[in-house]
Amino acid sequence: MIPLLNARSISKSFAGVHALRNVSFDLCAGEVHALIGENGAGKSTLIRILAGAATPDSGSIEMDGRVVEHNDPLTAKTHGIAAIYQQPALFPDLTVAENIALGTERSGLWRRIDWRTRRRRATELLARIGAAVDLNALAGDLSLPQQQMVEIARALGAEAKVLILDEPTPSLTNHEVENLFRVIRGLREHGVALIYISHRLEELAAIADRVTVLRDGAYIGTYQMPAVSRASLIQMMVGRELSAVFPKRSVPLGAVRFEARNLGCRAAGIHGVNFSVRAGEILGLAGLVGSGRTQLAEVLFGLSPADSGEILLDGRQVRIPSARRAIELGIGHVPEDRRRHGLIMPMPIAANTTLADLKAVSQRGFLDFRKENAIAERFVQKLGVKTASIQDAVEKLSGGNQQKVSLSRWLALDPGVIILDEPTQGVDVGAKAEIHALLCDLAERGLAILMISSELPEILGMSDRIAVMHAGAIAGVLDRSDATQEKILAMALGSAA
Repeated sequence: MIPLLNARSISKSFAGVHALRNVSFDLCAGEVHALIGENGAGKSTLIRILAGAATPDSGSIEMDGRVVEHNDPLTAKTHGIAAIYQQPALFPDLTVAENIALGTERSGLWRRIDWRTRRRRATELLARIGAAVDLNALAGDLSLPQQQMVEIARALGAEAKVLILDEPTPSLTNHEVENLFRVIRGLREHGVALIYISHRLEELAAIADRVTVLRDGAYIGTYQMPAVSRASLIQMMVGRELSAVFPKRSVPLGAVRFEARNLGCRAAGIHGVNFSVRAGEILGLAGLVGSGRTQLAEVLFGLSPADSGEILLDGRQVRIPSARRAIELGIGHVPEDRRRHGLIMPMPIAANTTLADLKAVSQRGFLDFRKENAIAERFVQKLGVKTASIQDAVEKLSGGNQQKVSLSRWLALDPGVIILDEPTQGVDVGAKAEIHALLCDLAERGLAILMISSELPEILGMSDRIAVMHAGAIAGVLDRSDATQEKILAMALGSAA
């Protein structure tokens, strides 16, 4: 089959650093081609070049067998190439219909707007992908899945032949992911070619026809999806075996450090929760979306204070009416959404690292920047945060490094208990392995760790015991040696293990 899009020997450097080195990539009409690799592998640079947002140092791009000269965003759009990034690019104060029109209407500046035609066209495009979105709704009021659907509709209205989806699923529920996959399959059947970028390798078998692997800016290989295993993909991406991603080490367990007895919170939908975590133990918390995992974490950290039951810390009953009190008791909490709740993205790494304990870096009401910098430097080195300077804004870091900064904020408090909600969500396989190794180090230091994860391989690979939630309560607890995906899912669905 003749490729619809063909990138030949693409190279690109930034300040002398090779982002891409002679990378080739092709895409056929009606194909979903996955592009994978660690952060820094060159995926983002390649798709920016294809979308016209960056210019290669060498190499060429062909569309329909013809070389695309002087590619820029307008040229790429003219050739039918559209990209949908992790953060939607809609105008938040314009309606759905207006946002779609901005990407599809090609008339002059002084043209009178035909609102009826505009609305009919938007309705047709949304119907084509089965998206039920209010045309009059402001884009800023839409959920992330709805915004994605509007962007896809806009791209189709612009007659896109190639659609690039960059990490489209990390913030979606399982139902929303299935709906997105349904839309992707429909586009594929109509001849649209899709480049699909994801760190969630388990998704690729369900949606991709082929997969291309990049590592350190170099092309590793392209494979038919059914012919490769998840383990072999990981090894190609990071140069390590699958076992290195879950480097669980046996740690002598101490006394019970953190315990909940018949804990409940009506506002959070939590009731009758019982569990315990020992010093040096990683207790995995599994469950389906909506089971109450994140809500339980918020109750334990005082964000939604408990109204029944008990919380015990080192055998002593404690009240946690606020996050401040949790911090005073030595409890840390890394939230699920690091960009919204875990970090202040425009602020420097140094400021983010010490934000939970300003007393440690303050004197008479004034910040001591030398102390702040010293603490930040220590954790940047300890956690292996890849950055040129601790004064860099956190938003400039990769997802894995952002997560390390979020974690360092709580480690700077020297906590006895740490609650981790989706600690590796949206990070690449290499960063996952580093974070998992760090969790083992923390367990060896005697921390009690409650790890919430929707990824069953992570739960099974890193937990000493696994508590499974269903409908706001703990349905059961499994020892590591007895746990299987089938048993966890049975408990999560409310069935007997």
